[in-house]
Amino acid sequence: MKRKVTLKQIAKELDVSISTVSKSLRDSAEISEDTRLKVQAFAKLYNYKPNNIALSLKNRKTKTIGVIIPEIVHHFFATVISGIEQMANESGYSVVVCLSNESFDKEVLNMEMLANGSTDGFIMSLSKETQLKGDFHHINEAISQGMPVVMFDRVTNDVLCDKVIIDDKLAAYEAVISLVKMGKRKIALLSTVDYVSVGKLRTEGYTKAIRDNDLPLEEALIVRIGDESELDSKVSALLEDRSIDAVLAVNELYAVTTIKLAREAGLQVPNDLSVIAFTDGIISQYSTPTISTVSQNGIKMGEKAARMLIERLEAEELGVEEEEQYRTEVIDTQLIARESTSVNT
Repeated sequence: MKRKVTLKQIAKELDVSISTVSKSLRDSAEISEDTRLKVQAFAKLYNYKPNNIALSLKNRKTKTIGVIIPEIVHHFFATVISGIEQMANESGYSVVVCLSNESFDKEVLNMEMLANGSTDGFIMSLSKETQLKGDFHHINEAISQGMPVVMFDRVTNDVLCDKVIIDDKLAAYEAVISLVKMGKRKIALLSTVDYVSVGKLRTEGYTKAIRDNDLPLEEALIVRIGDESELDSKVSALLEDRSIDAVLAVNELYAVTTIKLAREAGLQVPNDLSVIAFTDGIISQYSTPTISTVSQNGIKMGEKAARMLIERLEAEELGVEEEEQYRTEVIDTQLIARESTSVNT
């Protein structure tokens, strides 16, 4: 049986552009008969069959970037979108944003819809369900058809593309170390389930910091939240252990929930319990008490992701070959101290 090929592979084999292959397969009069016949014969020989995402076939530029995010509840994703919008608009691009709502199927449908002639490329953060399934065929198909993809925050090594991340493991490690330096000895972690990449890495950073400081690593102190509907019950159960003196939360929602439930349980933050959260958003800045955070700098992450995508799109227009020269950019984090870790004296 002959091997199946993609548009990109056909273009490379015949030394033509992906657009030329696309138009040839559609019998476009813009392409010479000789080239059309050559492309069609090659495609037939190797059993080329288009897929839904291939309908995008880069036959025109829309100057539009498609952005797919898991959800909009957390302020972090809103700041990333803001950064993307700013950079894209400065470069003459528009932005279309879709939510996967943590659903694999919705993520695939979003990509198919946006790829169907609506956008030139994608910026995306993976849904929880996509990471759980480990199925990235929709993204690989888009890339194979010549649509560049930049992933941010939640990424996977199973897709070769440009990525923008923070060093989640190091950031969590440094946050725990800061708590240890404050004299905290029983530090809990509120994390996501391990199949979510950022949750897994932040758990690894927490674990390393605990071990490096010769503190007991207690599995009961690592609380993994699979669905936010179970957040209150799991945090309440954790806080029944009154010897816990600090909590590192992987997002602001987990942190503000911890502070609320701690107050209801008669605990004072930060005197009885110190709290640090990832993401430096409005919740952290205006809650009572204000929350110490690991700032992920979402705006900078969004700007960098948009710049990387636009550079790849513009290189393609100029005919510059960048295949598989993918980059991973790491955005610096910063620990911002606020009232949730500043003990009143």
